[in-house]
Parts: sequence; C-alpha cells; structure tokens
Amino acid sequence: MFDINQIRKDTPASQQLIHFNNAGASLNPSVVIQKVKDYLDLEAQIGGYEVERLHQNDIKAFYTEMARLIHAEPHNIAFATSCTDAYARALSSMPFKSGDVILTSDDDYASNQLCFLSLQNRVGVRVVRAKNFDNGDMDVADVERIIKTEHPSVVAITHIPTSSGKMQPVAEIGQLCRQYDVWYLVDACQSIGQMPIDVQSIGCDFLTATGRKFLRAPRGTGFLFVSDKALEAGFSPLYFDNHSGNWTGKDSYTMQASALRFELYERSLATVLGITEAVRYACAIGLDNIWAYNQDLAQYFRQELQNTEGVTLYDEGSQLCNIITFRMGHKPLEVIQSALNAARINHSVTMKKMAQIDFDRKGIDWALRFSPHYYNTKEEVDKVIEVLRAI
Repeated sequence: MFDINQIRKDTPASQQLIHFNNAGASLNPSVVIQKVKDYLDLEAQIGGYEVERLHQNDIKAFYTEMARLIHAEPHNIAFATSCTDAYARALSSMPFKSGDVILTSDDDYASNQLCFLSLQNRVGVRVVRAKNFDNGDMDVADVERIIKTEHPSVVAITHIPTSSGKMQPVAEIGQLCRQYDVWYLVDACQSIGQMPIDVQSIGCDFLTATGRKFLRAPRGTGFLFVSDKALEAGFSPLYFDNHSGNWTGKDSYTMQASALRFELYERSLATVLGITEAVRYACAIGLDNIWAYNQDLAQYFRQELQNTEGVTLYDEGSQLCNIITFRMGHKPLEVIQSALNAARINHSVTMKKMAQIDFDRKGIDWALRFSPHYYNTKEEVDKVIEVLRAI
C-alpha cells in the first residue's frame, strides 16, 4: 500500500529539506541505513571475513531480490559498484575488432559515449548514432535501417538520458535486436526504482544500473543483468579474479557458469545488504504504485514551471519521466542556485559536457535539473515554484 506519510516518516531528512536530486542520489530509507550500520558495527566487533560467513544467506538474497525486481533469475545477476562499472564489464566482454559498429543514440549517457570513443581509438570500432525526430523521440525505423545496412556488433541504448526527462523506446529496439540477432545493451541507470523494469519485455542481453539514484540504495552499489543467451555464448569480462573464475592449472582457467563471472570478490558487503534492503522496500510499496505517483508529481511540476514567467522547459519526447530540465530566462545560474540553496532545496545542474550532442542542438550550455521521487509532495513543488518566482 502506498502511504506517503509513512514513506516520509521512513525518510527522516525529508522533514528537514526538499530533496529534488533523486536522479543524482536519493535519500535512503532509514531501514537501508540501519542495515548498513548494523553490518559495519558487527565487522568492527568480530572482523570482516567472520561477518561475511555469518551473513551468507543475506548476501545471496541480493541476487534473489534483484532478479525479482527486473523479472530475471538470480544466476543472471552480478553485483557492481556503479552503472558505469557494470557497463564497462559488459563492453569488455565483447570481442570487438577494427571496423565493428556500435549502434547508439545521440542521448546516451556521457560515460557510455566515452567508452565507445575509447573503443574507437583503441580498437578501431565505428560509432553510429541513430536519428531523432524533431520532437526528440528516437527514430526506431532509422535503428532498423542501420542494423540492416551496418550490421552492428551491439546496439547500446540508455533508457533515460541524464540530461533530459525523455524515455527511449528500449522495448521496441529490443524487438529489432531479436529479429536481426544483434546483441543488445541497455543502460537503466535512471529507470531502476523510478518505474517497473522487465528485462523479458525489453529483450536485452545486458542491462546495467546503479543503486544510488531512484532505487534509494547506498552509493557504491549497482548491478549487471546478463541474459542466458550471452552467458551460453561465453561472454566474460576482460579482467576478472578468482571469484569470477577458477585457476585450474598453470596455464588454464574456467569461468563461473552464472553472471558471477562479471563480479569481483572485493566489495562492501554492508552496501550489498543495503541495496538488497532498498529493493525490498521498493517492492513492498510496489513499482506500479511508485510509477503512478511519480508520473502525477512530475506532470504537476512541469505544469507549474510552464506557468512561471521566464521558464523554458527542455524536456522533449512523447514519453517523459521524473527528470525535469529547464532554464529561467537570462537569470544567472549563480543567482538561481543561491536562492535554492538558501531554501534548502536540493537540485542539480547538468552541464554541456554531460550532453554534448543534445545541448548543442538545444543551443544551451547548462540546464537546471530537478528529479522528484515518490517521497516528495506537491506541497514541496509549490515551495520550489514560490522560490523561483521570487528570484
């Protein structure tokens, strides 16, 4: 059941400030923080390896709970320290050679674009970006055209860009990848925890995400989904350890049969328990309930911004989510941020280096980014609007 009063009670900081930077890092539920603290306290008392042995079932629960969240199986899940960490491991498992094509979009996450460009410089792959329509939607027909003419090694798409509230048609693109038998990598960094995600419906071979954003997990957590098809094909990361594989002889090794081959042994197990608790918390509320609340709140926020003099919204596309980007006429960024900070309103600013193609087209070099979540309220939106209108 969705109980906003209880949710805000579970988020003590929501009583002290207005946190609209959930696309950066959400406020953790108190049960998540307590889970991490309890584990660290026990480590201090009896030792790290000893606590690990005592919590084997709790650690294994990470794979079960994460699989439940995205409609996968536990053997398809690997822990990662961030979305970029997971993304790099997925890319490193692909045997790229000179002339291979990576098909992506203008709106893919900046870190992913940097990975593509690194592969272009080091290996000689070509990066091909599908077109957008004038309204910002990705042209799925152009994706199909490129698949048919360029025969890409992988299609790599970010579901929700960091610099815009639009949502990319990842399920439609997944159908094309299955039809033409192309490997498919999806960045769900801004999706997980904000809305229901079903890897079966998307049809991806790899899906990456972080915990710190809308999932409300501790920083330094994330995960990688690897499909059975990719596991059976033998994909494995370039570098791994004796948790990912087994040294079977002087010059031989084997890999884990599951997605654990993409995971390293050393990680903060306190935060593994933390992200597991965050998944349980989200599932108890219900991702459908969270998404419905988020859609209503974001629509209200955009309407109020549209009714505010001097505000220009920069979100495009037919499907929008809880990332809202805008500017205020010719008001200096420093003046706007000073007023917001004085009112204890957490927010973010997206700079051009995070969205070179998108911001070039829009003719801007920065945009304010607000990202409300299901523990925020319309009353908080009203307070933000009041502050902005007073500048």
